[in-house]
Amino acid sequence: RSAAAPPPPPETFGAYTKASQENNGVTAMINMLIQELDKEMTVAEAEEKDAQEDYETMMQDSAEKRAADSKSITEKEAAKADTEAALQQHQDERAATAKELSATLEFIASLHAECDWILKYHEVRKEARASEIDALGKAKAVLSGADYSLIQRSRALRGSQ
Repeated sequence: RSAAAPPPPPETFGAYTKASQENNGVTAMINMLIQELDKEMTVAEAEEKDAQEDYETMMQDSAEKRAADSKSITEKEAAKADTEAALQQHQDERAATAKELSATLEFIASLHAECDWILKYHEVRKEARASEIDALGKAKAVLSGADYSLIQRSRALRGSQ
């Protein structure tokens, strides 16, 4: 037989350790997981507390904004009602003023018509008035005893020739 030595055995798990050392590793890992979980729970509780405070602040701000908006709407509705009342008053005043203007324009038109008539017939009326004054003067003279019969006859005679 030959004296060659057999090859070394294949490598396997590491050096042999006792079971209690492995338990310590698992226990340490579980303890580490518990610590991490406690830390995450503390962070989550802090975040939830902050989120709750933010939510309450937002709800308070929203309530204040709703109250301010409600007050603003009430004020704007009151202003709108006042403006509409003023508009109605102005429309009524405008209608009354328009009626007054129409009446004034009608009166001016009637005055204009009268003035046109007076201007148109001024000369005729002036001549008629002068003739009437002359006739009244002659009538007064006749009543005072003047005799115009010859004058009229001579005029009548001249007019027939």
